[in-house]
Amino acid sequence: MAKPFITYSEQVDLLLARGMDIRDRSYAEDVLRQINYYRLSGYWHTMRVVDPATGRGIDRFRDGATFELVVALYKFDERLRAVVLEELSRIEVAIRAALGYCLGEIDPFAYLDASKLGTVASSLSRAKRRGRSECIAQNKTEHQVWLAKYESALSQSTEDFVKHHRQNYEAKLPAWVAVEVMDWGMLSYLYRMAPSKVRDRISSSCGLTSPQLESWLKSLNVMRNYAAHNARMFNRSYDIKPRLNMGDSRLVPISGVVNRSFGQLTMVQYLHREWGLSAANNLPKLVTNYPDNSLVPISRLGVRPGWERLDLWQTV
Repeated sequence: MAKPFITYSEQVDLLLARGMDIRDRSYAEDVLRQINYYRLSGYWHTMRVVDPATGRGIDRFRDGATFELVVALYKFDERLRAVVLEELSRIEVAIRAALGYCLGEIDPFAYLDASKLGTVASSLSRAKRRGRSECIAQNKTEHQVWLAKYESALSQSTEDFVKHHRQNYEAKLPAWVAVEVMDWGMLSYLYRMAPSKVRDRISSSCGLTSPQLESWLKSLNVMRNYAAHNARMFNRSYDIKPRLNMGDSRLVPISGVVNRSFGQLTMVQYLHREWGLSAANNLPKLVTNYPDNSLVPISRLGVRPGWERLDLWQTV
């Protein structure tokens, strides 16, 4: 049986009954008209009283829980998503450029030929071995699965540069053009399939090994998807734990929180600094403005005291 429908006014009544402080009822109703009740609930979830017997939150708010704080956390997260997308877009463009150049130097069409890529390209698709429906066809290699996705993206592209190459050159796009059709996921897999000398050349440019950079690209793709789909980000734990270069003292402080928001954001800071993509000031300025409160403290991001003094987080 579905939960009964309740009006905006009744939603406010429910929050009040559970102990949330709402100073302006009219304002709260206006916010709930703009932002779904259950979307906002992700921001008051940790404000609930915890049942000591089960360790789970119950439908009662702790002292100090206010609707204004909920909205402040939501707006912080909204700004975080926007800044993350902006910062990741530069990393994505940099990876495109590097792959297009390095693969094109080997052969303009190396990305289409598994024999010119690394051994991973010719191996049986991991997705098929996991039984995913996308790989129902028998004996699909990693490259064949990836190539199907690329060809689908290419066929749907309406970009002028694609039309230009179709009209004036061969039907196939050279690597430095083809990468502009690929999304982050395709780029990440192409990096994974690339020859060792290409992988190492790109990863060494940012002080990582190729397995480390591969794990970073996969992890940051997940964060990018959360940001792009307006999912809650600020106090999220991520399933993927990317590999760190523990020989770099700048990364040591996030070794225990690499799957928390602060750990992921530090990786963004690192790549911006290593590749010279920006001054990397946007994220530090944002985190500095985290809503100060005791119910959902900044530590929920994985942030530790003194974070602003860490090398990768100091503004320049």
